[in-house]
Amino acid sequence: MEITVRVVPNAKSPSLERIGEREYRARVDAPALEGRANMRLAELLAEHFGVRKSDILILRGSKGRTKLVRILSKG
Repeated sequence: MEITVRVVPNAKSPSLERIGEREYRARVDAPALEGRANMRLAELLAEHFGVRKSDILILRGSKGRTKLVRILSKG
């Protein structure tokens, strides 16, 4: 499955909000430095969708706030 995620770094607490059919807004409690926000995003998405962190792939937007993310299915 592929989704679009708008990331807000440096949030007080992490959260994931669905804003469309395949669109989410993620607030991550990590800075947008050295990939820390992307790693925290992968943790947040993995927990939400019940998959491993390694099953979360950022296809586009790794250096921007809007990302195209592929979530590999379980199994």
